Amino acid sequence: MTAEWSQWPRRHSRVVDVVIAILLCVLATYASRLADHGNGQGPVVVRPASMSVFAISATASLALLLRREFPRAVLVITTVCGIVIEALGYEISLLTAGASFVAMYSIGYWSKDLRTAKVWPMVAGAALLIASFFQHFHPVLTGGRITLIAGVLVAGAFAEAGRSRRNYLAALHARAELAERTREEEARQRVGEERLRIARELHDIVAHHMALAHAQASTAAYLLRSQPDQAQEMLDQLAGTTSAALRELKATVGLLREDDSDAPLEPTPGLAQLSELLTSFERTGLTLSLSITGVPRPLSPGADLTAYRIIQEALTNVTKHAGTAAATVRLVYSRILLTISVSDDGGGESAEHGRADRDSEQDSDSQGYGLIGMNERAVSVGGHLRAGRRPDGGFEVTTELPLEPPRTPDHEDNS
Repeated sequence: MTAEWSQWPRRHSRVVDVVIAILLCVLATYASRLADHGNGQGPVVVRPASMSVFAISATASLALLLRREFPRAVLVITTVCGIVIEALGYEISLLTAGASFVAMYSIGYWSKDLRTAKVWPMVAGAALLIASFFQHFHPVLTGGRITLIAGVLVAGAFAEAGRSRRNYLAALHARAELAERTREEEARQRVGEERLRIARELHDIVAHHMALAHAQASTAAYLLRSQPDQAQEMLDQLAGTTSAALRELKATVGLLREDDSDAPLEPTPGLAQLSELLTSFERTGLTLSLSITGVPRPLSPGADLTAYRIIQEALTNVTKHAGTAAATVRLVYSRILLTISVSDDGGGESAEHGRADRDSEQDSDSQGYGLIGMNERAVSVGGHLRAGRRPDGGFEVTTELPLEPPRTPDHEDNS
């Protein structure tokens, strides 16, 4: 209830202006009946209300209705009206020149120029004070002149307080808008990072399974006439490969659908599924060897997925580009790192033709999304990746991943 009443004057500013104008006109007209004889008893009623003072104060009060739009002009008009009342033989005081003080507050509050906000009220107050000496010089410090000085000071103080409060609220509003924009930018950044993560997952899934499907289909077509039984077995494996691809695609794309958030999804792959991954490549005719050095230790979920996807992508590149029949996967566990190496011997069906094709294709792939995606995955979990030809032939991808999640600045500060 209190908050609503505090907002009422701002919502009904015109009503407030009309009430102030009427009140000031009534006070100025009543003050025209008063006179101070200087006997220390204060002003007393000695004459009837002046219609001239009423007309002048009404003019000043009407001018106040435009104080927000034309604060300088309103201050000039109200100050002149106060001087005219003095010229008619009435003492200038807080009552007879009240409209001028309201105009001083208005120009101090609404003016955008700080110099104007301070200088104009001082000039208007000085003009009223000087005009008060035209007919009544003695005594110097009368009640009316004291109220004039007090009115200028009070108007300036109220204007300064109102301007400070307005600037403070504007700063709060700007800070709130900045915070809102920052939250929106952070949300967009998170969405972009999530899209990039899902794009990497889709790339790895599609590249892996399409490479296997292509190899199995080619082998089945080659064996169809001479060895139909083995061709049928390869076609069965092809159906299993495409089914696995569909399941992984459904699990990944399902993350984008809120309606399917309760549906059971495939578990996130990791090194626990490494044997199944190697078996799927061996079915295409690729000979694989796996060596593990050190004591296997669990990885963080992100590093575990990264290790799996890097091995998957590296073997997919071997299948697509190397023209080789053999590859080696090495896992080396140290105290803080897991080093993964995937290499091939560079041999194949046609040594010269295969090596030439591999050189050109591997160079283009190193600039493509395969190696870029693997490197980004490694960096995202605090590791790094190297890829290149081996001196004795073939190609090798080496990755070093931390066994523990990388420490963030927040964690370091808290520790």
